[in-house]
Amino acid sequence: MSPRPRTALYGAAAATGLAVLTWFADFHVGFLIRTDHSILAGFAGLQRPAVDGPANFIAQLCDPQPYVYLAVLPVLVALVRGRPRVAVMIGAVMLGANVSSQVLKPLLAAPRGPGLPGPFVQAASWPSGHATAVMTLVLCAVIAAPARWRPVVAAFMSAFAIAVCYAFLSLGWHLPSDVLGGFEVAAVWVLLGVAGLGWLEQRHPAPRRADARPRRAQISVAEALAPMALLILLVLMAAAVIALLRPEPVVGYAAAHKLFILGAAAIAGLGLALAAAATVALRQS
Repeated sequence: MSPRPRTALYGAAAATGLAVLTWFADFHVGFLIRTDHSILAGFAGLQRPAVDGPANFIAQLCDPQPYVYLAVLPVLVALVRGRPRVAVMIGAVMLGANVSSQVLKPLLAAPRGPGLPGPFVQAASWPSGHATAVMTLVLCAVIAAPARWRPVVAAFMSAFAIAVCYAFLSLGWHLPSDVLGGFEVAAVWVLLGVAGLGWLEQRHPAPRRADARPRRAQISVAEALAPMALLILLVLMAAAVIALLRPEPVVGYAAAHKLFILGAAAIAGLGLALAAAATVALRQS
């Protein structure tokens, strides 16, 4: 096995281990359970009529029916690019990731911190199906996109994933650790798909089309990460402007919900890191 499939398998094993640790911490470590609920309480405190409508709309984009249409897009992109194996892999990964999250939820169901602050969350909520679905979509979109477009696709799609997760957290559907678990499940399946595709390409290389364009030189790491860095800068600038325009409510809420700020940053950081890692790893293919 070449280093590339082997590396993907190692990554899948690491993501599996991280998911197990996340689950254990969320269900068995007292102070982390309390932290989880405190972060959710911070998200839920944002509820108001002006927020709930848009939050419902964004969160429901990853409900099963609309998600099917979104999931078809990276498959179609791969087919248009003349990469049927990638298209099949993406379809298999999306199906496997989403089915596995729905199977794990009832298997791992347990009371979610009764009596702790924040909205009531159902016992069968880890990992979040919406978080699994949206992060699988993000990573598959990055894989399907042409190399030169991957940095932009990664930045746009990771912003979409974070928005979906923030939306359903503000509605009290899940705990923040459910989101982390969903991201980790998505990473496991995508890495397994990449490993399987790499192994297949080694054993049975796809025939090169006569009219295929020569590969362009791979983009640099700086080029791969530039759109993501710009996205982060724009978000920080927007947050600073909002804080300047409404200092009392914004700064006051942040000061009263420090764990919420840290939790929101952790979710965004993991989402951005997964998309950025996929972009850097696939700078040429």
